[in-house]
Amino acid sequence: MITTGKKSQRGISFFGLLFLGVILALLAIVGARVVPTVTEYMAIQKTVKRVAADGGDTVLHIRRTFDLAAAADYIDSIKGTDLDVTKQGDKVVISFAYDKEIPLAGPAYLVIKYRGSSDGVSR
Repeated sequence: MITTGKKSQRGISFFGLLFLGVILALLAIVGARVVPTVTEYMAIQKTVKRVAADGGDTVLHIRRTFDLAAAADYIDSIKGTDLDVTKQGDKVVISFAYDKEIPLAGPAYLVIKYRGSSDGVSR
């Protein structure tokens, strides 16, 4: 009779699997809270580019146009008064900046700083 040595077990233990599951669940929860803010940022960026391309006579007109478009796209993070409207040559450039706080647990928050402009350069 031939005896063989012990074969080493390979794989993850129950506690390792439990720990991995908790980490993945926490990442999924944070991701589920971050994705809507990123979607809103992309909607703001699209709206700012559209309003800048349409142009306007005055800063007030541009801000009003943004407010109307923002209401249609359910944008709540910024208003027309938060926009920085400048002219570079004959082109209107609209830039914006805002912070989004995402509550995690208790006093812990995730803060994301969103910046953008109609010319694609973050300021």
